[in-house]
Amino acid sequence: MPAPLSELTWDHSYRRDLPADPEPRNYVRQVTGAAWSAVSPTRVRAPRLLAWAPQVAELLGIAPGHDPQALAQVLAGNTLAEGMAPFAAVYAGHQFGHFAGQLGDGRAITLGEVLNPEGERWELQLKGAGPTPYSRTADGRAVLRSSVREFLCSEAMHHLGVPTTRALSLVGTGEPVVRDMLYSGDPRPEPGAVVCRVAPSFIRFGHFENFAWRRDGDNLRRLAEHVLCRHYPGLGEPAPDTILAMLTEIAQRTARLMAEWQRVGFVHGVMNTDNLSILGVTIDYGPYGWLEGYDPDWTPNTTDAQSGRYRYGHQPGVGLWNVARLAEAFHPLIQDEPALNGVLDAYREAFAAAQDAGFAAKLGLGAWRGEDEALVGDLLDRLRDAETDMPIFYRLLSGLDVAGPAGARSDADWVAAITPAFYDADGVDSEQRAAWAAWLRRWAERVRGGAPDAERQAAMKRANPKYVLRNWMAQQAIDAAEQGDLAELHRLFELLQRPYAEQPEHEVAYFQRRPEWARHKPGCSMLSCSS
Repeated sequence: MPAPLSELTWDHSYRRDLPADPEPRNYVRQVTGAAWSAVSPTRVRAPRLLAWAPQVAELLGIAPGHDPQALAQVLAGNTLAEGMAPFAAVYAGHQFGHFAGQLGDGRAITLGEVLNPEGERWELQLKGAGPTPYSRTADGRAVLRSSVREFLCSEAMHHLGVPTTRALSLVGTGEPVVRDMLYSGDPRPEPGAVVCRVAPSFIRFGHFENFAWRRDGDNLRRLAEHVLCRHYPGLGEPAPDTILAMLTEIAQRTARLMAEWQRVGFVHGVMNTDNLSILGVTIDYGPYGWLEGYDPDWTPNTTDAQSGRYRYGHQPGVGLWNVARLAEAFHPLIQDEPALNGVLDAYREAFAAAQDAGFAAKLGLGAWRGEDEALVGDLLDRLRDAETDMPIFYRLLSGLDVAGPAGARSDADWVAAITPAFYDADGVDSEQRAAWAAWLRRWAERVRGGAPDAERQAAMKRANPKYVLRNWMAQQAIDAAEQGDLAELHRLFELLQRPYAEQPEHEVAYFQRRPEWARHKPGCSMLSCSS
């Protein structure tokens, strides 16, 4: 049965298995020979529960019917429930391709691990709960806009079927936080907030990089054994071969995650090694965005605008690069170069298989064939040549009837079916329209003879979401929430729990191309790592 928050069963395997920082004081410093530092959240003036995820609460075994104010006190960090033992973890990492040294939980504080009635272990972490020894020059706080984005996107991704951390709550702090949103020299006070995020573990690639960088082989091994025993127990007892098997599975999970991001058009924006999970789940929702007009070179992150390192089309390659850095960190434990190179091959193979399966599902192809690669390549050229909204195009394609010969329809008829996805339909010239019609005929011939239309269409709609968390949608909710109006936040939260459903009552408002006002608006097209 679900329990009240104060009666949850708490455990602390990370603290128990890995060494503690002996320094009890909370000040910024280098931490060596330890995996975590004990630190308590910093109290806030006026916590208020702004949003709550009932499904996540049920997952944890939290009973409904709580007093919102009592919840806000705990989930802002003002009060610790019995059994909690908060800490911040240390890790390192590569940021934008360069090793950055010690990083760590600079504004995240883990409360502990909840053991739910099904025996699952879920770590609860407050993001924006105050400074830690790893805050560097920052204040450990988070603004409302970034917290709304993390709360909504965590749950939106889960319901899309993309592996992700979850979000239990969004709490306003009643205190301002000063941020320079676009690093333009214009810092301003903004409302503060705290998100409680939930995952089986928040261990990142960078946890391993930290001990490898410090040449701390004993703690590197302890960390590997902890991850193996807690999160990959089916691989066997700790030994070089099981640790290699774990590393290989981490690589494969990461590859499949990259394929899922590509499938739904999600761009993470800041794929540093400290932002990749050892569980292959999406972690750290900062300057993310969804591909609207299809452009493989698009990145939502203004910090990355010049180099485009973390652009949409580059994400699978960056995933491989990050796995290579993780394999280097594992080298002291697996001193076998061919075996470590095999981990990279496992990534490549897993990504290729997942990508092919994703395109087959999105296009209703049934089993993938080698010749489908040309069909997909030509499609991506079409999407880019005429600015085409990726989610809307695939959803419209999902509803096309291909019964009868493809030549029975005119070019105009074929193109009319997808015209609502064009950002400038009048600007799509006759040559582009002819190319689109030719591609649609090829696609129709490819899927004809497979599953009946109704069956194929239903399957395609299960692979092509109708509703995704477009940045302009999130920004509207943020603008309203900053004025005290939470209605749009709650509407979006409900909408995004059924992204593949038709939801006709929401179609006019949310199944539409990016409005022109949002094309260059901060928060919609321009985001920073503070977003």
